[in-house]
Amino acid sequence: MPRPETRIAVIHYSATGTVHRLAQAFADGAADAGAEVRLRRVAELAPDHVVDAKPQWRAHLDATADVPVATLDDLRWADGYAFGTPTRFGNVCSQLRQFLDTTTAPWQAEELADKPATGFTASYEEHGGQESTLLSLYQTFHHWGSMVLPTGYVNYDLSHAAGGNPYGVSLVESRAARDPGYLQAVLAAARHQGARLARTAAVLAELRVAA
Repeated sequence: MPRPETRIAVIHYSATGTVHRLAQAFADGAADAGAEVRLRRVAELAPDHVVDAKPQWRAHLDATADVPVATLDDLRWADGYAFGTPTRFGNVCSQLRQFLDTTTAPWQAEELADKPATGFTASYEEHGGQESTLLSLYQTFHHWGSMVLPTGYVNYDLSHAAGGNPYGVSLVESRAARDPGYLQAVLAAARHQGARLARTAAVLAELRVAA
């Protein structure tokens, strides 16, 4: 079990709620493993007229208005990170990318180093670029000096049921719409990975104290 003071930041962007649902599952898994969790969203960059043109986008933005917006202090506070993004043309969405691009100060101060970090994503199609999105996200973690924590095939049966992505938890929306069992497997995989993140963060935090 992680020590009670182990801290996990789950930071994400979600336009219509899919990635937000994964973020909540990550947060639940980390909390169940004994960690203190901050669930955060990054700021919306799209103009109102673009958001309002898609009712589901506006509805989700309004429904999650009470979720705090991520700050650099959340990164400094945390012992481990889970970052979530929808796949945008095989890459990280601009909203999350903008937040990551503001992390120069804590990066240069080595405040992000030696902490585990993992990613999660969603796309509508199975071949919508999930793996390239996660690998692009992990490039940032390499620069931070963080420890990339992929899903691998830990708990193989669960991983297989959730789509078998070893790079990070990912959800295919078109499949989830027609297969509730698949959706529940992905959410379970997110909770499982959130717990792994908490346990790993606890170990690395002890090592940082010892150093």
